[in-house]
Amino acid sequence: MNISLPNQSQAGRFLGIAAVFAVLASFCAVSPVHAQAVEQPSRSLDVPYVPTPQPVVDKMLDLAKVKKGDVVYDLGCGDGRIVITAVKERGASGVGIDLNPQRIAEAKLNAKKAGVSDKVKFMVGDLFQADFSEASVVTLYLLPSVNAKLRPQLWKQLKVGTRVVSHAFDMGPEWPPEKTEQVGGSSVYYWTITKAHKDAAETQTASAPSKI
Repeated sequence: MNISLPNQSQAGRFLGIAAVFAVLASFCAVSPVHAQAVEQPSRSLDVPYVPTPQPVVDKMLDLAKVKKGDVVYDLGCGDGRIVITAVKERGASGVGIDLNPQRIAEAKLNAKKAGVSDKVKFMVGDLFQADFSEASVVTLYLLPSVNAKLRPQLWKQLKVGTRVVSHAFDMGPEWPPEKTEQVGGSSVYYWTITKAHKDAAETQTASAPSKI
C-alpha cells in the first residue's frame, strides 16, 4: 500500500489546526466553579478567604449545641463547610452568605457532593445588607473590625436566645464572650442574644441622626 506523506506546508497547516482545536478543548473543559471565578465581587472583599479547619468547625457547632430544627447562618461562608456540616451531621438547615461569587459556586458544588442541596441555601450577598433574622445560630470567621461593625446588626436582627459563634476573633469589649474554647491553636468564642442587646440596639437606632 502506498501512503502519500504531506509536504512541509501541509504539515504546518495540520499542526496549526491541531493547536486551535487544543485551545478550544481547554475552554470547553472548564468546570462550572472555574467558570464562575470570572464573575467578580460587587465590591472589595472585607476579609481574605481562609478555610476554617474541620476540627474548629466541629467545635463551633458543639459550642452552639446545633441540633435538628436549628437554622444555621454562616456569614462569610466560603466553601460552605460549616453549613454543610451542620446540616449533614447535626440535622439542621442552613444558609451561607458570601460576597465572592466563586466561593458560593464552590459551596453549592460541595453541598451537591454531600447530598444536602435541598437543605441548604447559598447566596452571594453583602453581610451589611443581609437579613439573617430567622437564624437560631450564627457562625462567623471574620476580622475584628468586621465583627465590630456587624455587632449592632446582630443585636437588632437576631431573636433573644440566638447563639453566635466566632472562630479566631471576638466582638470587642462591648460584647464579651460567654464562653471561650481552644482547639488546634484556634480560639472559638460563644455568645447568646439577650433582651438587653435588643434594647441597646433599639436605643442606638433611636439616637442615630436621621438622614435627609
